[in-house]
Amino acid sequence: MKLVTFKKGPSIRCGILTDKGIIDLTDSFQSVKQIITAGPEALQTAQKAADKCTEFIDITAVKLLAPVLAPGKIIALAGNYAKHIIEAGLKLGLTASPGKTTVPRPFIKPNTVINHPDSIIPWPDYSREIDYEIELAVVIGQTAKCISPQEVKQYIAGYTIVNDVSARSVTFKEKREKRPWDEFYDWLNGKWADGFLPMGPCIVTADEIDDPQKLHLTLKVNNEVRQNAPASDMIFNVYDTVSFLSHIMTLEPADIIATGTPQGVAMATGNFLKAGDRIECSIEKIGTLINTLGPEPENFYEPLV
Repeated sequence: MKLVTFKKGPSIRCGILTDKGIIDLTDSFQSVKQIITAGPEALQTAQKAADKCTEFIDITAVKLLAPVLAPGKIIALAGNYAKHIIEAGLKLGLTASPGKTTVPRPFIKPNTVINHPDSIIPWPDYSREIDYEIELAVVIGQTAKCISPQEVKQYIAGYTIVNDVSARSVTFKEKREKRPWDEFYDWLNGKWADGFLPMGPCIVTADEIDDPQKLHLTLKVNNEVRQNAPASDMIFNVYDTVSFLSHIMTLEPADIIATGTPQGVAMATGNFLKAGDRIECSIEKIGTLINTLGPEPENFYEPLV
């Protein structure tokens, strides 16, 4: 199934996306998050409703939203594709077998980063360099704590697409005194801007994706391919990543885990996004997520003046 959240008139609703249109599930469920949180039985109920449905909503008559509007946690991985680490000049002790000599590097993102398909990405007033990052995202289906990689599959509700948009510079760097860790925090600040995590267009339930590492990721900017790589290039695969995170924190239903981006980002080439650029993120079996970068700010934030 492809679970979606959509807006029809003033109402925010949930449903299943099919080739015939959208099946509205709002009479049975308040949200996609509720379906996921209710567990496998709710997914079965949704599937039965889909099997019996004879009325479909034209997708052009609604506005698709991020499938999960308010995840309990958004966790993302930094540097989970070796070629991306190398292109950025951030080898950081990378070896021929990094999965055996290092561990994942997760960080948390606030809910205010959530953005929707076919929506504008706001250009924050503290950065002049905006980058794109296509990522396969895992949607947790059951509470998970200290689980093994072999157990992970049963804890995943499904998969979606996210664009982990990044501000690669900060306007307050030039006049600031240097301190240890400033570069790290500048990078982290660049992950937190409002609307910097477009998500969607749907969540494909886990039963439809037997092996997430076989999926292929492609990102285009104005129809130019910038990123093009298989998920098998990940240093830490989906199951190892979820297992690792479950030992650090309790994972809960509808938590989102972005699994890192492959090579081809603008940070490596200097070809950063420009106002009005159309970013198209595609992952096979899931769909395509399209967004546009908003206008460049007329004035930039300078706290040290």
